Amino acid sequence: MNILVINAGSSSLKYQLINMDNEEVIAKGLCERIGIDGHLKHTPMNGKPVFESDLSFPTHAEAITAVLEKLTSDEYGVVSSMDEIGAVGHRVVHGGMEFTKSALIDDECIAAIERCIPFGPLHNPANLIGIRACQKIMPKTPQVAVFDTAFHMTMPPKAYTYAIPYEYYEKDGIRRYGFHGTSHNFVSSRALEMLGKGPEGTKIIVCHLGNGSSLSAVKDGKCIDTTMGLTPLAGVPMGTRSGDIDPSILEFIMNKYGYSASEMLNILNKKSGVLGLSGVSSDFRDLDDAADKGNERARLALDKFAYEVKKFIGAYAAAMGGVDAICFTAGVGENSASMRESIVEGLEYLGAKIDPEKNKVRGKDAIVSTDDSKVKIMVIPTNEELMIARDTLSLVK
Repeated sequence: MNILVINAGSSSLKYQLINMDNEEVIAKGLCERIGIDGHLKHTPMNGKPVFESDLSFPTHAEAITAVLEKLTSDEYGVVSSMDEIGAVGHRVVHGGMEFTKSALIDDECIAAIERCIPFGPLHNPANLIGIRACQKIMPKTPQVAVFDTAFHMTMPPKAYTYAIPYEYYEKDGIRRYGFHGTSHNFVSSRALEMLGKGPEGTKIIVCHLGNGSSLSAVKDGKCIDTTMGLTPLAGVPMGTRSGDIDPSILEFIMNKYGYSASEMLNILNKKSGVLGLSGVSSDFRDLDDAADKGNERARLALDKFAYEVKKFIGAYAAAMGGVDAICFTAGVGENSASMRESIVEGLEYLGAKIDPEKNKVRGKDAIVSTDDSKVKIMVIPTNEELMIARDTLSLVK
């Protein structure tokens, strides 16, 4: 079965068409500037030419129509008709407490996703736009919602409950939810495959490190804690997000400079993190270059990031009573040997030792720990689209 995976943003739509018989991507692409002027890049993986051009996308519906036309066209296509697309899997960012796993999309599912909009005001409406556009164009094709938050719903109350008046949890659902769950699920599962183990008795820490970063503690194959919270703002510093800070800082800055709550959150989400610390960039490659040239604030940003990730690794090892593997994934985790080395340095007390030669790897599965390391240090490229496709296949079958 061929499954179309859709990741809809407010003005963009990423997609992959995956043949689930062999789990190979047969086409992928990106629609950008939806509602503005529109641009599509479509890449068939069967040797046919790449299509890239400006197109008119007033709404997501026109973008979906263009994607389906390219997938089935003589010149750029990879399937002969839409009948060869067996199902559509949609990434949905926030499932709240409504969803503990992926779900077939029907009217009840859509209503539940709508109820979660207050928790994901930037993402869930865009995800719903993509879902409705596909329903309109492909009314007979099964659709599945795969939630970023679902993998983390196995956390125990002591991990997900905030120490604020309990009524805010009971009445408003304020709790730790966590994000990047599809990535954490894929990477922890792949780690078990590489270790040749089943989930029972295993303790894995997944470090999803990129412009957005989060860690998870995965015990017996289930998440027991994660760094992001009610929103993706919590946890370690990120490209532009602050991560955990003293909440009183908000009141101090707002009172001094007269900022509204929205302005303050914009600072924490878009002007903080390693960008705010360095004053250089939110891109870790730019920070590496600047630090190598003697920029002390860029070096501080890198050191701060590695330090905070290291602290959470230690905390999660304590929470699980040990750790079998530390897994690095996403843009920074998969590609930055220096950042992996900085993070693991000092974790010898856990039995974690990184091999500098083995660590010279980018973007492929690898075990980069020394032969005598008690903890396996692993690099595992994430594949959220494949995880979405697998969940979709299991539900439509």
